[in-house]
Amino acid sequence: MTTANPYQQYQQNIVNTSTPQELVLMLYNGLIKFLNLGVQAIENKELENAHNNIIKAQRIIEEFMATLDMDYDISKNLYSLYDYMHRRLIDANIRKDKEILEEVLGFARQLRDTWAQAMKLAKGVNK
Repeated sequence: MTTANPYQQYQQNIVNTSTPQELVLMLYNGLIKFLNLGVQAIENKELENAHNNIIKAQRIIEEFMATLDMDYDISKNLYSLYDYMHRRLIDANIRKDKEILEEVLGFARQLRDTWAQAMKLAKGVNK
């Protein structure tokens, strides 16, 4: 039996004890991280590294798309935006185009910041 290293255990504890809202924020932060790493890898001509980070970003967007509750209009709008971002990431990966990554990064930052603000407002309402 192998045990996880302390960092992996710490990360697992964070995931297990976070609220769903906090998990969404973590996913947005991860998306931004992988997009930034993809841009950096393209700039450094590290094509395999760029590919791997773009794929990680795509997987996060796929998770967002899969978990939307489509009973709400906002979910349909978000799905369209995520679908656009996902298609742009495919293009960016094929072309190794950092400008496309930066475009998607702009959307990701706006979504993350909006989510963080909504969390703050919800905490204020729930007090």
